[in-house]
Amino acid sequence: MRTPISEVKNSEGKELEFSGWVHARRDHGKIIFIDLRDRSGLVQVVFTPSIPEAKDLRLEYAIKITGLVKARPASMVSAEQPNGAFELEAKTLEILNASLATPISVDTDGMEIDEEVRMKYRYLDLRRERLKNNLLARNKVIKFVRDFLIDKNEFVEVETPILTKSTPEGARDYLVPSRIYPGKFYALPQSPQQYKQLLMVAGLEKYFQIARCFRDEDTRGDRQPEFTQLDLEMSFVEREDVIALNEALLIELIEKLYPEKKIQEKPFPRLTYKEATEKYGIDRPDLRTDKNDPNLLAFCWIIDFPFFEKVDAAHSEASVKEWTFTHNPFSAPKPEFMEDLLAEKNIGDILTTQYDVVLNGLEIGGGSIRNHKPEALKAVFKIMGFEDARIESNFGHMLQALSFGAPPHGGIAWGLDRLVSLLQNEPNIREVIAFPKTGDGRDPMMDSPSTVDEKQLKELGIKIEKK
Repeated sequence: MRTPISEVKNSEGKELEFSGWVHARRDHGKIIFIDLRDRSGLVQVVFTPSIPEAKDLRLEYAIKITGLVKARPASMVSAEQPNGAFELEAKTLEILNASLATPISVDTDGMEIDEEVRMKYRYLDLRRERLKNNLLARNKVIKFVRDFLIDKNEFVEVETPILTKSTPEGARDYLVPSRIYPGKFYALPQSPQQYKQLLMVAGLEKYFQIARCFRDEDTRGDRQPEFTQLDLEMSFVEREDVIALNEALLIELIEKLYPEKKIQEKPFPRLTYKEATEKYGIDRPDLRTDKNDPNLLAFCWIIDFPFFEKVDAAHSEASVKEWTFTHNPFSAPKPEFMEDLLAEKNIGDILTTQYDVVLNGLEIGGGSIRNHKPEALKAVFKIMGFEDARIESNFGHMLQALSFGAPPHGGIAWGLDRLVSLLQNEPNIREVIAFPKTGDGRDPMMDSPSTVDEKQLKELGIKIEKK
């Protein structure tokens, strides 16, 4: 039975079976040394002339050995390596698969390699220690979140549909044509926003999901066309309930998983949108007292956002008057502004229950208390200039659902990729995603997006017109 390399340090004197990849090779004539790597670690293996096939080993060969775990001489101990005080004396060797010379090295942090090349050979890129550790850390973060929400706070994890309906919620939707219903389309969800509210209507009370989200945005900066959110929603709550739960989760996560990091201020400071923009010129300020300290974490909450903003007439839809939402059309106004919302007056002064959580100058999450009464949600779309027919076409299902005793509810969504990248001190979210797209939305490894067969287009009733 295979033994993980991490167990070497606990196995002196035992003859065990190990499998992994050749990470390094040193030929000293009669004696050949390799570093054997698996997910759990590295160990030096010593081959004597009794195993002549060891001369055939090259970097990244997948092999299986049996070896005797021995203490290394004191002068040969590598104190910086977890298994540096031990080595394996090989007894047998089986080459499970040879490897071509790899087009990229995997024994560095990879930052010296062109990202396009790294993306093309991502399955090799992921063999490097840094990226492996990023994915392991991501896994630990997600597990911690699940345990915190399910075991300590009685949340229910629910998966929501990937094929849904296209509705105007901000970014462009990715559309999926229906073969069975020609001329009609599904959309990939920009977030589970409507579904999580419908789960509150359904009486689940506490929902969460590690959710895949899709937005057809113009390529810019640290964005991905598909990304991952921690998405959660709670019934019978006010803003303070949601903030308190999320702040407790973030603090406990960092203290347990990242004890080397220091949270600058607890509880997290709060700034209104007006205070943040007037003092810092931005609604996601970096409040670190020492921006050269990579382990300093400065959280803050931004609250009291304007609900609506003026639409640039040059870029507005013909059906839109002059207002659009700043964050989310499903948000509720602060209670003192509900009368103005329903009357569609003093629109520029209405403040919303939206709250954003910011870390070191980056927004890592945002949410709000929602409109749980249909007349309030309808008023939002009326202010945005939607006619009754369009409101019914796009959101009739939501208005109907809210008519059946929908409870007050609110929630939040974290940008999970962004949070993990910050905690791992990575420069962008692509470094903590297993198979990301490039900055301009391509996948060089799979060569996507790509053309499809004419037959597939014909089945869908689609014809490509060249511009």
